[in-house]
Amino acid sequence: MAPAKAAGAVAAAAVSLAVLSYLLCSHRSQRREPPEKKKKRRNGRGKDGLIGAIGNTPLIRINSLSDATGCEILGKCEFLNPGGSVKDRVAVKIIEEALGSGKLARGGVVTEGSAGSTAISLATVAPAYGCKCHVVIPDDVAIEKSQILEALGATVERVRPVSITHRDHFVNIARRRATEANELASKSRMDEQTDGIRLEHVNGYHCHGEMLSSSPLHNYKGGFFADQFENLANFRAHYEGTGPEIWEQTGGNIDAFVAAAGTGGTLAGVSRFLQEKSQKVKCFLIDPPGSGLFNKVTRGVMYTKEEAEGRRLKNPFDTVTEGIGINRLTENFKMANLDGAFRGMDLEAVEMSRFLLKNDGLFLGSSSAMNCVGAVRVAQSIGPGHTIVTILCDNGMRHLSKFYSDEYLDQYGLRPQAVGLEFLGINSRTID
Repeated sequence: MAPAKAAGAVAAAAVSLAVLSYLLCSHRSQRREPPEKKKKRRNGRGKDGLIGAIGNTPLIRINSLSDATGCEILGKCEFLNPGGSVKDRVAVKIIEEALGSGKLARGGVVTEGSAGSTAISLATVAPAYGCKCHVVIPDDVAIEKSQILEALGATVERVRPVSITHRDHFVNIARRRATEANELASKSRMDEQTDGIRLEHVNGYHCHGEMLSSSPLHNYKGGFFADQFENLANFRAHYEGTGPEIWEQTGGNIDAFVAAAGTGGTLAGVSRFLQEKSQKVKCFLIDPPGSGLFNKVTRGVMYTKEEAEGRRLKNPFDTVTEGIGINRLTENFKMANLDGAFRGMDLEAVEMSRFLLKNDGLFLGSSSAMNCVGAVRVAQSIGPGHTIVTILCDNGMRHLSKFYSDEYLDQYGLRPQAVGLEFLGINSRTID
């Protein structure tokens, strides 16, 4: 009976998502442009087709949480981007900046180490720029993410989770793959040299040694490591896009913003933009179990000497959420302006996801659910009558085998049981 009920809930959520997508598309289709403006837009790179559909996502009132807390809790529907997540913005910004700087060429391969969403976004948008995608992901992420990547035409490597200090951490492997692609491209160019001219540089990389011609990277015109954690194009995507959209959509009537952090790009870009517009806007982190960012924000110390990242050889996280939480400071996170942080728990995120599905028809992924936990925590902290914005990063379709699997959750004692929002201290408050 339980699986049937879960399947019915997922189907209902999918229908709800489809209706919301239809309404969004209908709204966008009603925007008319003069012929001369449309022609100019089509002549500009990244202003038409798939790329032109990224961003300007709707900001919706989350009715159940707003009614329960007395605050206006608003969610930015990033799951309605073409690639299905907030990471579409980052993928576009990273690729466009790389192409503009000459670090990436059409026909090249973009490599990335990702827990899923950024990789999917890169694989989605890369073909629009004439590029390919090579992704390295931990083998403990939901299997449907690698299946989506393969369907999108990306090359996928699944590797065991290890510390970032380990040479075989998925991010470090992705960096090496870009280097290998550049070496192979350089070697290919030298093999095809004419008039005795030796071409030694491709995308700024100097070729050394021999590479195996059988490598899956040998057909590309060089490689570029996206480096979402440290590449500030991530921050700029949200400082120039997401933040201004939120400000415009709220008419400047916003009291707080809250989000979890993985790379830190969303939280940093949005918080910095909003606080530059108004110092009254308070910005907060919601951090999952196992992540050190909560301690860093609240105490100034990320971890004890014994917990130092360099001493970790296993996966440092103890959470069922994906794509959020980290035990180091990234260049993107360093750009954030934060007023405080909250610790979120796995069970709270699981319960929140089911509560929103039941009461709002919102079928959200694990990081989105954790963000909504954060929104309620902020509401409880600052009191009723305020406007709070968070990010609905992606939907639940990429989380079926883990976050939405009762069998998986039972292994960790996380099967949801709440009736209302009592798991957040709101006494049996249910939404009819």
